[in-house]
Amino acid sequence: MMTTDQARSAVVFPGMGPSRFTDVGKFMMIDPFVRKRLAAADDALGRSVLDEFRTAGTDFGAFAQVAFFINSVALADRAVETQGLAPDVCVGFSFGQKAATAFSGALPFAEAVRFTHELALCEQRFFEEQHQDLVTLTITRVPEAALDEVLGELAERGEFHEVSGHLDEGMHMVTMREQVLESFQRRISAVGGYSLYSMKPPAHCRVLTGLRARVEEEVLAKFDVADPELPLVADHDGALITRADQLRTLLLDTFDHPVRWHPVVDTLRGMGVRTVHVTGPDRLIHRLDVTTRAFDVVALGPEQALRPARTTSRKEQ
Repeated sequence: MMTTDQARSAVVFPGMGPSRFTDVGKFMMIDPFVRKRLAAADDALGRSVLDEFRTAGTDFGAFAQVAFFINSVALADRAVETQGLAPDVCVGFSFGQKAATAFSGALPFAEAVRFTHELALCEQRFFEEQHQDLVTLTITRVPEAALDEVLGELAERGEFHEVSGHLDEGMHMVTMREQVLESFQRRISAVGGYSLYSMKPPAHCRVLTGLRARVEEEVLAKFDVADPELPLVADHDGALITRADQLRTLLLDTFDHPVRWHPVVDTLRGMGVRTVHVTGPDRLIHRLDVTTRAFDVVALGPEQALRPARTTSRKEQ
């Protein structure tokens, strides 16, 4: 057991952005760590993940999700073998919970592959029936007061909206009807902010309690989640997850709880974590000011995998 005066480390599995074969296909074909995980995933699903991913027509489809999951776990494998990664705690941010569940030992890898695939299909069926008009937009450089002003305008017009995430100072995720997306983006620009990307189907909002219930009944009930061998930190409130029942709840909370990164940072700092390894195709977490201020950040994505990992030093407090 580590004493409290020893610096600890964490591994962070990032959330999923648009995942395209053209961006990561070559990496997946040549990286030995990915190839090993791909072979196990092919056996688990009875088909070639790479072939299915290559022919997929959507950035967030079932096999795009499986590919993202595999890449995240394989990049953690690489960090363990080549950099001596031996984390004291792990975090799965949004979609990254699936990789964290596998890496923590709560589900064997093959089971986690099947879970990821079945969950993606369940979500697809749900959104074919409900909430087809909703999107989740990530915005930045929007102070709380400005966000409240713009959201207040939506409320005055009776427009549905929910805040789906708080990522950094001025960076948020907002779910709304797709029909108002362009006008909302114009208002964000008018208050000095920027729109980064939108996700469809939407994520992390209370209106998706029906999806949560369906996943619990149709997917999660099939899998025997064990106590994690490595503790996890919940991505919406920073709670420490050490038991199977807590992890099962966390896997369901992701549907109808907004993600919040600051509580995760607070928990990791309170545990004495000084270095975080972000292992996966991350476009966000390793760049956030709140992350780089608090930790030494080692980013290992596909683009860094075949060259020495980049470390971002903590800024002076």
